[in-house]
Amino acid sequence: MTKHSKIEPSTAKPVKPGDGRRSSLLERADAAFGLDRFDAARVPRKLPAAPRKTLGLDHAPASKTAGSNTEEIEPAAHAPRQPARQPAPSEPRIALGGPFQAIDREALRAEGLIVPEDPVSGLLEEFRIVKREVLADARIAGSDAARRLLVCSPHTGEGKTFCASNLAIALAAERDTEVLLIDADMHKPSLTRRLGIVSEAGLMDALADSSLRPENLAIQTDIDGLFIMPAGAISSRDTEYLASARTSQVLARLTSGAPNRYLIFDTPPALAASPAAELAAHCGQALLVVRAEQTSRVAIEDARQLLSACPDLKLLLNAAKYSPSGRRFGTYGERETY
Repeated sequence: MTKHSKIEPSTAKPVKPGDGRRSSLLERADAAFGLDRFDAARVPRKLPAAPRKTLGLDHAPASKTAGSNTEEIEPAAHAPRQPARQPAPSEPRIALGGPFQAIDREALRAEGLIVPEDPVSGLLEEFRIVKREVLADARIAGSDAARRLLVCSPHTGEGKTFCASNLAIALAAERDTEVLLIDADMHKPSLTRRLGIVSEAGLMDALADSSLRPENLAIQTDIDGLFIMPAGAISSRDTEYLASARTSQVLARLTSGAPNRYLIFDTPPALAASPAAELAAHCGQALLVVRAEQTSRVAIEDARQLLSACPDLKLLLNAAKYSPSGRRFGTYGERETY
């Protein structure tokens, strides 16, 4: 049990004679127990500054402000900051700026092609379905090559130029979309004749002459969004030109920086000439046109093998007279007669 006692007021005399104040508690303890004999060191009025740790950094010497004991520490000299990595600039968009020609609408009707101003037909609806597949696959892939479409067939007379032309016209109807239809059948070019325009310099000229800018060879038409590039000068070295590095440069110039531009190549038959196989390596999609009740399975397999450099090969059945589902396009909206 703790014992408590009352501390009586001290009667110690003042420390100095004539000093009217009473001594403090510490002074009275000193007088009672003689703490003076320990000769404790006096605390200096001003302590020396402790050495400052630099933590391995090179600091500038401290400087004193006039009339003050406060030290100003200069900021540490850090290593220079590396500039933030800027995103790679996008490729500049190159506009197609060739000569202007109007497409003969009567020539389109004579060839059985889609005429933009005519009423919606079953043919247009069918190629709307085809273009939806092309657009969807191009958006999924998201590459320049996916917007390059090769249209080919195993043999002649199966409708490749017919399908390439109609697909280009249907695709050009998309808002904010450009379509460059290229005649890549150098031996038997017929695209310009079918569309009723005059053939001029084209793809082979751009491949043979590096000073030519391919965008200036794209003919502007009066169908909004549709451009035509003829085959150009006929050459016996067309395959060698297509296999050269110049082809990659030309196609990159036509598609780079233009995500809304599609290139459609009308090539010679795969089993009759080699340009289709060479161009397949530069295209992200290929459309193999076969004629119903005419093209053999062996021909389709051989053509597929020749076009295997293209990662996405589609099969288009042309001139089919029946539909397994029974659907018929072009009749909806027609007035019935009684």
